[in-house]
Amino acid sequence: MKVFVITVIILIGLFILFQIYTIMSINKTETQAYKVIKVEEKFEIRYYPAATMAMISSTSKSYRDLGSSGFGKLAKYIFGGNSEKKQIAMTSPIHMDINDTKSTMAFVLPSAFNQTNLPKPNDSSISIITSEPEYAAVIKFSGFASNESIDKHRAMLENELKNKGLSYYGNFRYLGYNPPYQLFGRRNEVIVTLNWNSK
Repeated sequence: MKVFVITVIILIGLFILFQIYTIMSINKTETQAYKVIKVEEKFEIRYYPAATMAMISSTSKSYRDLGSSGFGKLAKYIFGGNSEKKQIAMTSPIHMDINDTKSTMAFVLPSAFNQTNLPKPNDSSISIITSEPEYAAVIKFSGFASNESIDKHRAMLENELKNKGLSYYGNFRYLGYNPPYQLFGRRNEVIVTLNWNSK
């Protein structure tokens, strides 16, 4: 019994150390650049400059399905599945646009890269794109994302924008910042493009 208790304590200690290491590693990961323009009670307005991304399109209509089908393909590209067999650093967040017509998933690529100096993906379903600069409204939430939590915060953000008289266009998208094995300190966001200049 004593050996069992000691083993459990050691395993718990190792698990806690792994989670601490994961959080520290995430804090060192390059995050997509943006500037906070205004902070409201439940959301904030940001300016995002153009960014280079690797993107896949999918017929998936849920967070889980899109993540399952898209993550492996994009990860393979940055881990050497490209014309130069080059390792490209993982950044955050992962972008997901989930809807009933065409869904997309995209990795933001390190700021040192652009369309002229990136290796070509071996997988022809991956496109290298440059996002348009945008003003966006963003609402944050913690924990593990799901279709339900994304829909809940989309509705909250939509309601807040209507209450503030702010107009928006395009789809509400999901931004995920953490690996699936990180249990604590998770960061999720729902984002939509604003007609900020029309205020």
